[in-house]
Amino acid sequence: MSLLGIITRTLLGLAPSPAATSGSPLHAAPTAPAATASAGTPAPATASTGTPAPATTSAGAHAPASAAEVVDRVQQFYAGIKQVSAQFRQAVTNDTFGSTKTSDGSVWIMKPGKMRWDYLEKRKNDAVVKKSFISNGTSLYVVEHDNKQVVKKNLQQDLMPVAVSFLYGKGDLKTEFTPELDKSGKYGEKDSLVLKLTPRQPSAQYKNLYLVVSPADFHVSQSVIVDSSNNVNHFRFFAPDFKTPIKESSFEFDERSVKNYRVIDPDAQKDGASPPPALPSAKVIPVPPPTPKK
Repeated sequence: MSLLGIITRTLLGLAPSPAATSGSPLHAAPTAPAATASAGTPAPATASTGTPAPATTSAGAHAPASAAEVVDRVQQFYAGIKQVSAQFRQAVTNDTFGSTKTSDGSVWIMKPGKMRWDYLEKRKNDAVVKKSFISNGTSLYVVEHDNKQVVKKNLQQDLMPVAVSFLYGKGDLKTEFTPELDKSGKYGEKDSLVLKLTPRQPSAQYKNLYLVVSPADFHVSQSVIVDSSNNVNHFRFFAPDFKTPIKESSFEFDERSVKNYRVIDPDAQKDGASPPPALPSAKVIPVPPPTPKK
């Protein structure tokens, strides 16, 4: 499988979650200034005491007549915003073993094509960044602190799938998926609009993609991936912020900041360059999460 396939399976498919947790999300809000944890590791704001509820919607909002109209309204919404930040909870269920792994984190997305996903791990009373996906629209970095490894990918050679890129206004869901309205009540709230998207071309990464949509403004509050083996990857997004500006530097990664990490560049290896040698173990140098512009 290609690197981008692995990345897609982690964010949208069924690769193992980087951090398994239980209970409430580990942080209060992704836009809050980061507090410093022990050993210099940045951590989000103090953990909340309960599981936050997704943004509420207005019950009186007009419900579109067709799935195609809902898709259009969703894409219009994301085409009309400049950035979004949110908390997320990811629950990955293995159909064969009946097990579910849950992880929490924060996500920041900004046009054109920039995004950052920070997966968190609870250590004692703190939450630290364990793994990050950082994209400036040209390059994508997967930073794995536990493995002391950075994987770099050129996005000019491998584009993000539409199931991700529509969040920053790129691509057309109707081109790659056949949409229908799901009225089973399995996902979302009572007044939610639920899109069931089936790939027009068979895909091992997902058999169906469900989007739980707010009828008030058509933002996505949940996304659910069902793969060809009926495993389920369920993302819930909390406290979405579409207004607070995000620093451009939040989507940049400096390889020099992790000098003792191994940097893997599959594109360079394709061109004939030798892979970097393994480096000795060293103290983790965490990547600080983004902070809003002042």
